[in-house]
Amino acid sequence: MKLGRPFRPCLLSAFLVSVSLGASLISTPAVAQEPGDLRIATSYKLMTLDPHYANLNENTSLLSHIYERLVYQDEGLELKPGLAISWRALSPTQWEFKLRDGVRFHGGAVFDAEDVVYSIERIRDFLKPPSGGFRSSVSGIKAVSATDPLTVVIETSGAAPTLPLTFSSIFMMNKPAEGFETTEALNSGAAPVGTGPYKFESWSSGESLRLVRNDGYWGGKPAWLTVGFRVIENPAARVAALSTGEVDVADAIPARDVDGLKQRGAWIASVGAARINFVQFDVDRDTLPGVTDKSGEPIANPFKDPQVRRALALATDRGILADKILAGYGTAASQVFPTGLPGTSAKLLPEAPDYEAAKALLARAGYPDGFNLVLAGPAGRYPGDAESLQAIAQSWARIGVNAQPSTAPFSVFNTKRAAGDYAVWYGGTSGEAVDIILRALLASPNKERGTGALNFGKYQNVAFDEMLAKAESIAVGPERDAALASATELVMADQPIIPLYHFHHIVGYGPRIGSYVMHPRGWTTAMQTIAATE
Repeated sequence: MKLGRPFRPCLLSAFLVSVSLGASLISTPAVAQEPGDLRIATSYKLMTLDPHYANLNENTSLLSHIYERLVYQDEGLELKPGLAISWRALSPTQWEFKLRDGVRFHGGAVFDAEDVVYSIERIRDFLKPPSGGFRSSVSGIKAVSATDPLTVVIETSGAAPTLPLTFSSIFMMNKPAEGFETTEALNSGAAPVGTGPYKFESWSSGESLRLVRNDGYWGGKPAWLTVGFRVIENPAARVAALSTGEVDVADAIPARDVDGLKQRGAWIASVGAARINFVQFDVDRDTLPGVTDKSGEPIANPFKDPQVRRALALATDRGILADKILAGYGTAASQVFPTGLPGTSAKLLPEAPDYEAAKALLARAGYPDGFNLVLAGPAGRYPGDAESLQAIAQSWARIGVNAQPSTAPFSVFNTKRAAGDYAVWYGGTSGEAVDIILRALLASPNKERGTGALNFGKYQNVAFDEMLAKAESIAVGPERDAALASATELVMADQPIIPLYHFHHIVGYGPRIGSYVMHPRGWTTAMQTIAATE
């Protein structure tokens, strides 16, 4: 066997990319598979076929086979042409996109500028919460027009120097004869129609997705005849499916299982993630569920006091999380992206725990004996999530804060978090750039400005909001990066979250795969999977 085309190393030095080869082949499955059938075990639980419903990796990853974007980010997070072949700023508030000619939807319709207008307006004007997960991305768009079949002009309410980056996340849909397609209609069983390399065949919500090759794809005939995604949320079950040859690829491999998979003949690929995992506090409500004094009596929300937030940050051992739980497949975090990436601060570095300083801060805040809380988080959503909660609880116990870890499947956790059932929780997010995560995670919630979509703790910092808005008005380059770094330094001094780590995406694959091209956004796609050759 020989490997397919090599992975082009990421241009960003903070990203670690590795490919490890096993010593022998995984056992051949008992039942031979049809040539050209790719079988993937994924942790991503696709719950909708609406490409605009939610900005979650399970949607953006799996639906990218069917739908496409105007632009996309390569493995170095650089923008590349997609359905748009070029873009330029006509003014600080106006952008022009030139579209690719000759592209057709799976149903045969020609892709043109009206489809772009429709896709933007569907998100901005039609979809309502809890759907419309991309609304914050288009809320600043004042008008969009098709000046000719292959030209779109977008006018924004204010300066939008990074507007093209926005369209590296938004899928383009085919404009219907009238009105807007509803999420219910898209989930009803009718085949979703996009321009992507694979066509929809079947879907079982939360269980599986079947795709077939789009032989008329504008980018050339895709490699695989059919693609089957099997949702396996349990990490051990994904590892087992790969080990026995039931699947060709398995994503979100736990670091602890890497050596065992190699010994059984698996190949391993990994890349540093453009994302952050963190602890987030509810700083808004006066009292919180599960937060009590040591006798079990409810107390006022302690997280309103930045001294308490800072104390818990000082009592968090990030080194154990990155080195032990992630087995080196991760780096300790101090901000939303790994230090060294555009927009990050060189001044913010991960801190070693200081339990005595943490105790002093708690005492100064009025909690010399600590308090009790429930630390919530998803189970199996992120590498090392449940184990991280246990480790954090053990660290916090050293300063008198008794944290009871509570995990649930991500769908349950997400619902409970949105309902306000949690006081403090473990979470994670990724994004196209630093400012996008800052806007969503730390900026004050504001529907008009499209900020705070992931700010479930309702944190507000006017000075940070102003600094972030100013930074976002600056053209891409060193000045913008420096402004974003300064804004990050200001907000992290207030400790609205505790950055934990930037984990590495780990994928395992078997003998039918020649190589797997990792992407720092953490997508799992057939397009990244290159077949082995004799």
